[in-house]
Amino acid sequence: MVGQKTGKYHANAHPYEKPPSMSVGQHFKRFLYNPDTGAVFGRTASSWGKIGLFYLSFYGVLAALVAICFCGFFQTIDPRKPTWTMERSIIGTNPGLGFRPLPPLENVESTLIWYKGTDRSNYEHWITSLEEFLHDYRTPGTKPGRGANIHNCDYDHAPAPGQVCAVDVKNWHPCTKENSYGYHKSQPCIFLKLNKIYGWRPEYYNDTANLPKKMPNSLKDHIKSIKNPNERNTIWISCEGENPADQENIGPVNIYPRRGFPGYYYPFENSEGYLSPLVAVHFERPRTGILINVECKAWAKNIIHNRHERLGSVHFELLID
Repeated sequence: MVGQKTGKYHANAHPYEKPPSMSVGQHFKRFLYNPDTGAVFGRTASSWGKIGLFYLSFYGVLAALVAICFCGFFQTIDPRKPTWTMERSIIGTNPGLGFRPLPPLENVESTLIWYKGTDRSNYEHWITSLEEFLHDYRTPGTKPGRGANIHNCDYDHAPAPGQVCAVDVKNWHPCTKENSYGYHKSQPCIFLKLNKIYGWRPEYYNDTANLPKKMPNSLKDHIKSIKNPNERNTIWISCEGENPADQENIGPVNIYPRRGFPGYYYPFENSEGYLSPLVAVHFERPRTGILINVECKAWAKNIIHNRHERLGSVHFELLID
């Protein structure tokens, strides 16, 4: 045969003829470019054109279908309002409490606030963490669209629909940056916030004759001392030692600015610029060298407390060396 006489292998050689042996390098070069067929990477120009056109058409049609589906989907949802709210949502109707500062990321599951009050480098994390958390509260109108509808509210002047109330950061003294939030004096400040539930409206304990039996007496006395009935429209906050030993070691606890979250911040409707109200819990003289379990509760008629499920409350520990 011609291929045998010349020592070359041609594309039109007999199909059952054993091809000449080639090294791995020669096989690779022939894969990159076959001079007999003009194939590149195993395909000719015509083959590459056909398969390219196929995949271009296939993925083009697929992308168009996905775009149509997304377009239809986004027409059915409101970017400001969840599709499922209140009882129909996963969150439900019972808000919980959150606290700041949080432990370092390597201890993300921990609720222990542990530091040495005489060592600045040791408690620096807690101060830095608070500063990062409070940044938006100090500069609420700096982001586009946030400042236009932020207003100063009070119990007698509720916000109009679509407006939000400013959070006054000046009423947290002594829980201020200038005072290192009390950490350098072993008198730490912990900030609390109520979890946001769209459309949830608190039911207030504004009837002083029907305050719950489990509410701390100091909070009951505070509510009864309020002269303006509108100021009782508040979600009250209490913080105590979780167990009898903790109650002995926790020392005096003050909550700023009003011992709770004013009702004019609710309901939350995801309006532009909304920031959850905060309270600062100041531990004046907690006993050092002892672990103190702290439980803080939010008080409203439609807030249920469950210690095991952490409903309507938050737990954390203090350990100051």
